[in-house]
Amino acid sequence: MSVQAICDYLKKSQDDIIRTYEELHLLAEPSWQEEKTSQYLADRLRAAGLAVRTYPGHFGLTVDIEGEESGFVGLRADMDALVQEVNGVVKPNHSCGHDGHSTMVLYAALAFAAAGIRPKKSVRFLFQPAEEKVGGALQMIKDGALEGVEMLFGVHVRPLMELANGTAAPAIIHGASATVHGTISGLQAHASRPERGKNVIETAAVLIHSLQNIRLQAGCPFSVKMTQLSAGGETSNVIPDKATFKLDVRAQSNEGMRELQEKIRHVTDHVAQLMGTPIEWSIPGEVPAAILNEQAAGIMREAIAHVLGAENAKPPCVSPGGEDFHFYTYEKPELAGTMLGLGCGLSPGLHHPEMSFDTKALVSGAQILATALYNAASGKEV
Repeated sequence: MSVQAICDYLKKSQDDIIRTYEELHLLAEPSWQEEKTSQYLADRLRAAGLAVRTYPGHFGLTVDIEGEESGFVGLRADMDALVQEVNGVVKPNHSCGHDGHSTMVLYAALAFAAAGIRPKKSVRFLFQPAEEKVGGALQMIKDGALEGVEMLFGVHVRPLMELANGTAAPAIIHGASATVHGTISGLQAHASRPERGKNVIETAAVLIHSLQNIRLQAGCPFSVKMTQLSAGGETSNVIPDKATFKLDVRAQSNEGMRELQEKIRHVTDHVAQLMGTPIEWSIPGEVPAAILNEQAAGIMREAIAHVLGAENAKPPCVSPGGEDFHFYTYEKPELAGTMLGLGCGLSPGLHHPEMSFDTKALVSGAQILATALYNAASGKEV
């Protein structure tokens, strides 16, 4: 079966694709708890005659289609939902499009199964847990899901401000991101005798101001903002002796992130000495920046042109957001990887509790992904 036949199969499946998305949307489950979502996907894959591999301790799964030669080309989807307040109720909510990503990758697999394709290189479909909690990709690597994979594709729906509906980008250049958890230790005193205490709130104020003065070399875009601060109790006349804070830290490159963390360390040491209040902090989790791979992006660009037309293949999207897909290429530098940025009329924005998009774009997204996968597995040059 040719690439065009695969695309025709997916086009004929439009109603089924949208129905699948709607069913996955209702199954929204938090990170590491994607049991029903994983079971739904596994049942659909097995019904198509595909062998599903599961993993102990989480709900990730993979499916292989054996090729004629060694080596794999992979396609990854994330499955988890955010937990956020929607109409006054805190619940799991698919406001980042992972239900759409799983739908597209599922139907790419179903298209390959329906075609009875035995590609030159083997093909692996990965359904990953816990992207939102930043750990799912690392767990899949640890469990061997990337063994033998030489090229890996991913996908993410993009906001309307980045890509118009009916367009797509062959790569998403996400930045690096990290969360800092910190503690400021001071000395408690009655507010009528402030000279006897060391006010951690005042230290936090100096810290916020000092962080705003950070600059990076080579003009790398970055951001460091205090997003949480907690100090004292309900009493208003006591100088608190303990404060906890969190920083959201972002840089557009991995080198910029390393420089930024070093400057944060310098600032906190200086403020702690200046105010006489020790500051301790750690980074419990961080995500690396994307590393653009021209080969993988070239294959994706050609697939976009085939499905949407060359005029709708846009330059790579540059996003200040983070994505744990990039752990795959960061931890395995020999791996060629890229993420399809899919324009789909998405508004008001990712992670907004009322996020919505044109679900018909899932059809073209599945076509692009299947085309890129087929071409890469066939060894087609770009």
